[in-house]
Amino acid sequence: MLAAVDHVQLAAPPGSEPQLRAYYTDVLGMTELPKPPALAARGGCWFRAGAVELHLGIEPGFRPALKAHPGLRVRDIEAYAERLASRGADVEWDDALPGRRRFYSSDPVGNRLEFLEAVAHTAKAPAPSGRARRGTGAFGRNVSQCFADRPPRR
Repeated sequence: MLAAVDHVQLAAPPGSEPQLRAYYTDVLGMTELPKPPALAARGGCWFRAGAVELHLGIEPGFRPALKAHPGLRVRDIEAYAERLASRGADVEWDDALPGRRRFYSSDPVGNRLEFLEAVAHTAKAPAPSGRARRGTGAFGRNVSQCFADRPPRR
């Protein structure tokens, strides 16, 4: 029987570990975990915050998924969104899911991340002012432009 999710694996391009470390530790506030030596030789990095564990594995020919993403529960979503935006990450609010406040962001290599918090009622909660906020730092770029030269996925 399934008991829980142990971790979520996301892919990343070769050589992106410094960017990933900066984003997942400095922007999201996660702690990097040491990888076992046999796995460390493959590259990538692992991160944890509370019970949430994300593994970033190196994938030659990496292309970010357009829809696939982990949904990460947070506390005080407004403050967390402000944390990301103040560190240069994009924050895009979405009020389409009843009973949840949520926003999307992308890591430096284009992995989509969803951040959610339950609300006390099922009415759609309005997004904060400045519905879609764009960061201005190293992570506040339009990810689709980073991959504009690549042919579409099939």
